[in-house]
Amino acid sequence: MAMTRLLAAAAFLIVVTPAFAAEETVYEIAKTDAKVAVGATTTASLTIKAKGGWHVNGEAPITVALTAPAGVTLKKEKLSRGDLAASSAESARFDIPVSATEAGKKMINAEAHFVMCQAQACKPVKETVALAVEVTAAGAPAKTAKKKAH
Repeated sequence: MAMTRLLAAAAFLIVVTPAFAAEETVYEIAKTDAKVAVGATTTASLTIKAKGGWHVNGEAPITVALTAPAGVTLKKEKLSRGDLAASSAESARFDIPVSATEAGKKMINAEAHFVMCQAQACKPVKETVALAVEVTAAGAPAKTAKKKAH
């Protein structure tokens, strides 16, 4: 009896393991980092792209919770389906307005929740992504290449 349970558990692992390995091809997250001057506003973006015969569920909730560091301001800290800049079965894109009050390299943490589906099943996903924000001083001149002295 114990041997039967052991074999059943081993068979379950053999069947389930390849499915988990295939999950890596269900979607990808593409991001556009932000570059902004102090006092200005720009846009970062986060795009969920379906892969391998899967699609973004068009009816399930889709959210992105954003956490900004000191010196970076977001128009909204939680985005939902109504905030999507573009949406199709193949992808969903959030554009994220970003402004800053202090110069430096910053990171916005984004936690996305969405559902990917195929003909036989749907899979809820939680993904954490960091969006880089490069903030320059207000009115700072653009960097130019320095000439070497002879």
